[in-house]
Amino acid sequence: MLEVSVRSLRASDAAYVARILRATNWFAHMAEETAEQTELRIRHHVALCRIEGGHSGYVAELPSGDVVGYVLVHWLPSLFLPRHEGYLSELFVDEACRGKGIDRRLLDVVIREARDRNASRLSLITNRNRESYERAFYAKAGWVERDGLVCFALTL
Repeated sequence: MLEVSVRSLRASDAAYVARILRATNWFAHMAEETAEQTELRIRHHVALCRIEGGHSGYVAELPSGDVVGYVLVHWLPSLFLPRHEGYLSELFVDEACRGKGIDRRLLDVVIREARDRNASRLSLITNRNRESYERAFYAKAGWVERDGLVCFALTL
């Protein structure tokens, strides 16, 4: 297991997050912007999350200060659940650092916060063709795939 510390996400982490995300080549819009534009956009979004307060972000940081992973969760009020829900929207680890338990460390911090907040549940959406799904990362961590549900998205 790689030695990392987990701390709250800061706007100053934007360059690290941008590097991690751009390296995946999963997001077409990032190919159309410069690395600096990606970083500025992420810095802006992190600042909004901190102002609005209904979001939590954490990074995995090496002793050198390099950030090698991050997670973002949104705390949503619910009218049909007894308490609010945490929606885990992003969990990414630098490719060179995968398989070293960093993803689990980040996930554990979110689970601990959800319990501290007395949330009803945590949820997430992932692609079945992602490596994390194929190796049953979330299932091994106790998450249950919900049968019969369909994920819809409307791109604007």
